[in-house]
This record gives sequence, C-alpha cells and structure tokens, in this order.
Amino acid sequence: MKEIYQFYDELGPTKIVHVYEPRIGLKAVLVVDNVAAGPSVGGIRMAPDVSTEECFRLARAMTLKNAAAGLAHGGGKAVLYGDPKMPRTQKEILIRGLANALRDIKEYILAPDMGTDEECMAWIKDEVDRVVGLPREVGGIPLDEIGATGWGIRHAAEVALGECDFKLEGARVVIQGFGAVGKHAARFLGEQGAVLVGAADSAGAIYNPRGLNINQLIELKAAGQSVAEYPDGRKGDREAVIDMECDIWIPAARPDVIHADNVGRLKARLVVEGANIPITHDAERMLHERGVLCIPDFIANAGGVICAAMEYKGACEVTALAAIEEKLRHNTKLVLDAVRQKGILPREAAMELALQRVKRAVSFRRWSVF
Repeated sequence: MKEIYQFYDELGPTKIVHVYEPRIGLKAVLVVDNVAAGPSVGGIRMAPDVSTEECFRLARAMTLKNAAAGLAHGGGKAVLYGDPKMPRTQKEILIRGLANALRDIKEYILAPDMGTDEECMAWIKDEVDRVVGLPREVGGIPLDEIGATGWGIRHAAEVALGECDFKLEGARVVIQGFGAVGKHAARFLGEQGAVLVGAADSAGAIYNPRGLNINQLIELKAAGQSVAEYPDGRKGDREAVIDMECDIWIPAARPDVIHADNVGRLKARLVVEGANIPITHDAERMLHERGVLCIPDFIANAGGVICAAMEYKGACEVTALAAIEEKLRHNTKLVLDAVRQKGILPREAAMELALQRVKRAVSFRRWSVF
C-alpha cells in the first residue's frame, strides 16, 4: 500500500474502486481524483498491462486537463485489464460488467479511451445513463469518429508554431500511435499543408522522408493491419519511431514512451503530446534544454474531454468543435506566454494554470475536494 499512498496529496484522490469478478474475467480499477469543479470525466482505458499506478497518474492528468480547459468537471479514470482486440461478445460482457460495478459511483462519468470506443459507450448506456462519447444513433457526439482530440492537437500545434522558426506548411510530422488520436491529428495537420513522414503502432513503424499517404494509412488501420504494411517506405519496429527525423513529433499512444534513457534519440523541433503522460518530466526538461518546444499533454490533447463535456450538456457537434478550437488556442497561448515571461518550462506553466483553477474550485467546497 505504500506505493499507492505516494499518490495522495491535497487534491485527491477522493475515491479508489477495485473491481474483480473472476466468473467473467473482469478486473478493473477506478480512480476518482478530484470533484471540486463537478463530477469527474475520464475514459475507460483497456489493455493487458494497465495498472493501478497508471490509473492514479491518468486520473490526475484528467483533473489538470479539465481544470486547464475550464470545464465544470473533475478528473477520473478507469483501467480495464484485457486485450481490446478480444472477441466482441467477450468484450461486451466485460464492458457491461464494469458499467454495472460502477453504477453507484455518481462522481464518475464514463467515457472512451484507448481500447474502448463509441460502441462500448453504447453498451454502457444500455446499463447506466452516466456516459459520454456515444454514437450518433443514441444522441452522442462520437469524439473518436470526428477526431475531437486530433482537432485540438492541430490548433495547439498552430499556436505553438508562433514560437518556432518554421511554418506548418511543409512541416514534417511523425506520429507515434496511429489510432483514434494519431490518425486524426495526421489528417487535420495534413489539411493545413504538413507532411506526414513517419508513423508507428504497436506492431511496427514506417518512414518515408518524401511523405506518406495519410488516407492509405487510415485504410490499412481500418482493415486491421499495421502501418508497417504500408508499401512505400522504410519499415522498423515500433521503437524506430523515436529515431525518425522530423519537425513535429506527436506521441499518441501509451505513457512514458519518451524518458531520460531515450530522449536523446528524438530528432524534432516541436513535440505536441497527443497521449496522456507520454513523456517523463525529466525528458521534457532535457528537451527544453535542447531548445525543443514541448506542449504538455493536458493542454494539447484536451479536445476529447471538451467534446465529452459539451455532449454531456447537450451541445451539438459544431458547437463542440468550436469550443475545442477556442479553448485549445487560448490555453496554449497562455502557457507559452508564461514560458516566455517567467522563463519556466511549458509543463510548469501549464501546472500553474491548472492548479490555480483546481484550488480555486476547491476553495468553494464545504469539505476540501469531497
């Protein structure tokens, strides 16, 4: 338990729930980190190697993300142990089982994350109403389908380029993780003239300095294949994406993919964090010292949760996309202004912004964060 208690501080977590039902193979963890601003929103992440520690860290990232985005929601996260590519019937049993296990946790609004999608949310809605990221057919805004997080990454990148010595037109982009976030980030940046030169997923990587066809890569993924099956380029294992030379590098997969031991291999001028906690703080500092601008995760990838919050309020897709654009551009500028004026790291500036808002919300509550 000592390892768990190291994550407790003045902000939370307020609640930890361990779910275990061996008869259906259900094992999961929910962390509700902070609800001072309102009920927590955070996705259900499904993978064989998730952990309680990862859940703690992701829940706190959601608290910071929601606060930085100015949402009336706190942060939470659920992790579900299992292969997201398991047979559909088996996955549905686990998702529905988890929804029922969390039925009475009113402080948590369920949402999609890595390994879960709109269909999973539809199953949850059939069990409990406290869910967002739903298909259009049941009144939702399918944030993965429309690319809400990728839309936000595009706008964060555009603002960040004001601090760089190159433009988006012709900029070479590499994306680590070509799933719901990565493919849409590539698509939206490509529409603005950027050139995707490298991509990776869990099965491999592909690199072509002349550019990759984004639509062809998306079609490969839709067919259940790896980006490494792309016919024209240099193939490699998934770690090869770290060594690909580019202007903009976007991590859009798992936590801690860049750390002190491999950050020296990164050859980019701007990093926009599409995933949650993809780069350790030590590695971010090293990048900053090398002159590489790094836009932190809970600023850059807030598009998805902004979309979810707008859906929860009954907004339409057009309104949600407009809100993402406005909030991402505004908050990225606030962070970069603080970096320039105070001489601090982008993450330090982002933390100041988020913590100020969380603590202000806490101050209005009768008993701390509960």
